[in-house]
Amino acid sequence: MPSSLSASPSTTGLPTSVRHLVVGAGFAGLCAAIKLQEDGETDFLVVDKGADVGGTWRDNTYPGAACDVPSQLYSYSFAPNPEWSMSYSPQPEIQAYIRGVAERSGTLDRVELLTSFEDATWDADAQVWRSRIRGPHGERTVVSTTLVVGAGSLSEPRLPDIAGIEHFGGDLFHSARWNHDVDLAGKRVAVIGTGASAIQIVPELQRTLEATGGHLDVYQRTAPWIIPRDDRRYGALERRALRRLPLLRRLYRTGIYWAHEAYVPAFTIEPRMAAPARQAALANIRKGIADPQLRERVTPHFAIGCKRILRSNTWYPALAADNVELVTDPIAEVTRDGVVTADGTERPVDVIVVATGFHTTDLPFAEHVTGTAGRTLADVWRETGMAAYKGTTVPGFPNLFVLVGPNTGQGHTSMVFIIEAQVAYLRGALRAMREHGWGAVEPRAAAYRRWNANLQRRMKRTVWTTGGCQSWYLDEHGRNTTLWPKSTFTFRRQLASFDADAYTTTPSTPTTPVSTREEQPA
Repeated sequence: MPSSLSASPSTTGLPTSVRHLVVGAGFAGLCAAIKLQEDGETDFLVVDKGADVGGTWRDNTYPGAACDVPSQLYSYSFAPNPEWSMSYSPQPEIQAYIRGVAERSGTLDRVELLTSFEDATWDADAQVWRSRIRGPHGERTVVSTTLVVGAGSLSEPRLPDIAGIEHFGGDLFHSARWNHDVDLAGKRVAVIGTGASAIQIVPELQRTLEATGGHLDVYQRTAPWIIPRDDRRYGALERRALRRLPLLRRLYRTGIYWAHEAYVPAFTIEPRMAAPARQAALANIRKGIADPQLRERVTPHFAIGCKRILRSNTWYPALAADNVELVTDPIAEVTRDGVVTADGTERPVDVIVVATGFHTTDLPFAEHVTGTAGRTLADVWRETGMAAYKGTTVPGFPNLFVLVGPNTGQGHTSMVFIIEAQVAYLRGALRAMREHGWGAVEPRAAAYRRWNANLQRRMKRTVWTTGGCQSWYLDEHGRNTTLWPKSTFTFRRQLASFDADAYTTTPSTPTTPVSTREEQPA
């Protein structure tokens, strides 16, 4: 990975009071910081536990890591990049893009890296959040009027609950925490999981192990639907045109947006509209695998779209390779030297790669945010299910704005589009607070209930509910608390302006925070 950015408290001091504290320096947190600055809201601090900006794209450095949404769309609308090398850009390019945007934005003097968000408590009397953060210079409390959480929903790896896994004697790591120090040459490697990360990792590992005499076991619980990846490399002439013709860049982005938005009716109204995608996925299997028995084992038995539709041209050929075994029997346990399946077979293994996803319906940050009633956000969500008003705010948690919050996720298009819509809503809220002299805004419980009841009613007719699968979209009660069940342009329209009538507003007190900065400890 490239070296960390130069943002450092050594040149700016250590603030203990700011108007806005932003947690996370990935796509969401940086978007908030940049737009706050544009609005003259320059008194903010961004904290991130990593050594660089980038969030998901900083952390996921596994072999083959790339975006499955074309980068002309998976980028900020206000920061187009004509230099993408391919239509689906690899991780290093996306990370470099995010870093470049951050550097050019002029916000890095208010970014503290290697700094973790420990917890936050709302002080109703002072109308502030009191947050504990921990960084290279120790722990301190930062007081802020607003708390903006951009930690993301795909940031905390979820490890599988498998008996004995803690006793495994070889190397074991999650795909999002890839251990580049482990030499895989000639090894016997097991990959647990067949989701979005695994389908990128496995073809890369297959080639590496084939060249060095190694072997790969792929443990599949449920076969995913995988359509061809229509990737291509941009030529020098095309990049030059994109660089010089802003209208062409906009046409590319607009065309990609509407092509992906065309999936929405198949997910939310009439699943039979997904028949062309299903046929493309079945043809992808036939093209990549000749063995009829293996074809049957990789063919899903649920409606396409019920789980995330994946894109790959290399997954099926990798599974068909001589040095790969697809294991579909459930895992019973992990021993010191191998993996045992339910049929009693033990397969020896040197390295286990866990590609089992993330905490999506139980966002870890919620355990550390305490609201007006002295309860954490996690306490509230454990009772009611993860939910927010317009995916962004929650009753009992004034001035808290969650980016990439409940029911904002996408299975077909760019999350950056959603992030920009939420940041626009945040900006509207802050403008209203300035104009009216409000010290706190909090969504009314009735508005919150109506919003989420409507979401769940619409969710009942979607393929994610009726498609016959069990996915990470659903919580322990079977409720889809992760995805947005309408078009993304509808989401943007509904967040285009801050609807103050849906909020309880409180006038400012004389104790509004004033920015302070401590000198760096010697």
